[in-house]
Amino acid sequence: MQWHLVFGFVAAVTPLTLIPGTSFTLVTQQVIAGSRFDGVRAAFGSACGLLVHATFAAVGLSALVMSSARALTMVKLLGGIYLIWLGVTMWRSARRGVEPTTRRRWRLPWAQLGGFGQGLWSNVLNPKAASVYLTLVPQFLTSSRPIAPQIATLAIAHIAVVLVWLLFWTSVIAFARTAIDTPRFRSGMTRLAGAVLVAFGVRTAAAS
Repeated sequence: MQWHLVFGFVAAVTPLTLIPGTSFTLVTQQVIAGSRFDGVRAAFGSACGLLVHATFAAVGLSALVMSSARALTMVKLLGGIYLIWLGVTMWRSARRGVEPTTRRRWRLPWAQLGGFGQGLWSNVLNPKAASVYLTLVPQFLTSSRPIAPQIATLAIAHIAVVLVWLLFWTSVIAFARTAIDTPRFRSGMTRLAGAVLVAFGVRTAAAS
């Protein structure tokens, strides 16, 4: 892998990473409702979701999904429904003063994974995350060399950027929570995170 291509990819993907999205919202909510460690788990879950997309791209599965209108629609609907479910669960838990990950109702099979599972599946079911490896990554590949190792290198660089940003934000939110740690603050932030995730879910499901 030519390192100037890796640095170019990092420069291209960094602005996309800094835009607040699902992972950003999940990390914020996990720290507010739980602890700094919960935010770290959500960050690593999101990173593992990117690794799944990189693997799919390397074996050509992502290209198959993105080229099929029906398959892409299904992925968008599943991702949108999951985010809406997650947002509604957060909103309901804020009303009752219960952390979302401790509820016994409205649980999905991976809910027991907590923040890690939420971060993982929110990225696995995110078609925009898949599109990064089909539109941006190919621009930094060299056709004369094996493709899979190049995608792996770029994926590692992408994950590093995501983790640096999310872990930094986790520390910021943890500090803010220490300074303003009241039930009303936690409830308000959880409701806000839930509303944002519902909005992301609707946008994902309805995107053309």
